[in-house]
Amino acid sequence: MKKYRHIISKVIPGSIAEEMEIEPGDELLQINDQDIEDVFDYRFLINDTYIEVLIRKADGEEWILDIDKDYDEDLGIEFENGLMDDYRSCHNKCIFCFIDQMPPGMRDTLYFKDDDSRLSFLQGNYITLTNMKDKDINRIIRYHLAPINISVQTTNPELRCKMLSNRFAGEALKKIDVLYEAGIEMNGQIVLCKGVNDGEELERTISDLAKYAPCMQSVSVVPVGLSKYRDGLYPLEPFTKEDAIKVIDCIESWQRKIYAEHEIHFIHASDEWYLLAERPFPDEDTYDGYIQLENGVGMMRLLDEEVKEALKSCNDDSACRDNKCHEISLATGKLAAPLIKDIADRVMKLYKNVKIHVYDIRNDFFGESITVAGLITGQDIIAQLKDKPLGSKLLLPKAMFKADADIFLDDVTKEDVEKALQIKVDIVKSSGQDLIDAMLQQETSGKKSRDGGHYEL
Repeated sequence: MKKYRHIISKVIPGSIAEEMEIEPGDELLQINDQDIEDVFDYRFLINDTYIEVLIRKADGEEWILDIDKDYDEDLGIEFENGLMDDYRSCHNKCIFCFIDQMPPGMRDTLYFKDDDSRLSFLQGNYITLTNMKDKDINRIIRYHLAPINISVQTTNPELRCKMLSNRFAGEALKKIDVLYEAGIEMNGQIVLCKGVNDGEELERTISDLAKYAPCMQSVSVVPVGLSKYRDGLYPLEPFTKEDAIKVIDCIESWQRKIYAEHEIHFIHASDEWYLLAERPFPDEDTYDGYIQLENGVGMMRLLDEEVKEALKSCNDDSACRDNKCHEISLATGKLAAPLIKDIADRVMKLYKNVKIHVYDIRNDFFGESITVAGLITGQDIIAQLKDKPLGSKLLLPKAMFKADADIFLDDVTKEDVEKALQIKVDIVKSSGQDLIDAMLQQETSGKKSRDGGHYEL
């Protein structure tokens, strides 16, 4: 049986833990005589007004602490590992896996494939269910953790085994029924592969998943991302404009059916489909509160709506418009470039003395079919912006950088770009207000986007 060790790394000043003389380096052993597997056990067990905590001090002495507190009051301790357990890696060999399409020589963390259900609740990750035991499902139900995000791909069991290269992948679909019967909210994702799970198979999958609505709140359909590093992998082809039109027609037909019954649109096409089909994005209400934003569903619509709101305050700002005078540049992926260029034009129309150059960066590193800003590398930015007019600053979206550092996927740093291009780089957060503030080179207004700002420019 696995022995869990939970070493305390930090004690919050003024907390219960500090009052009880708990210190960094101490080990949490049990709460209420129960072993703790991970952060979910910990959070569940501390939610009481009286708890007994067993601590092992650094010198080996064990303390039993009787703690009276408010029901949801935290103890004020942090651990070396935020999950309080090892991360579970993926055992599938999905035919569409992007990690398998990355070149060698990148940092080790980029090659780690997670398929850990706990990260679905902590970080919004999508999981295949193939890595889950009955114990994991039962614990989700017991703690009523929700929503759980599921990479479905197809509801055809045989086809799912093929797509995930896992003979148990079809059987894992039964876990959706268990979660549904327990009332656990879910979201789904379908990575669409041409000639594999599209067409009639997509119709079948949507039909099958619609039976779980509204407990399953939403399902996104995203096109497979194909890099240039696919030697020896399953042969997949990019979708065409005609393919995208068929996908959108299928999804919008199902949206009408499901909305009539459940008043949610349920099934959503990611923005790439509309751009490929050269169709306008749906109305804002279609996105059901942008529930699938992390999968690229509604990013462009939300950004456009937020920009409209941000520019409203500019209409009466004639004095400020007259005083603005600067030239800057902004780099983004090809996916968002048309909208960003349109936004820049709107700003320059209002502020006559402002000049904004928008550059869409071709992804030479992964291949031209990869068009999102989040997969742009520093070396591509440097190579393609050298000798271009950049003005006094270069704006780059936060999505291009590592979450906790100013580093691109290829380990080029923000400072490297600044040195190579001889220009200051500003990293722009994700909301429309942040974008307008950056374009106008003014202090951020402090306004938040409606989703918290999680999309790529």
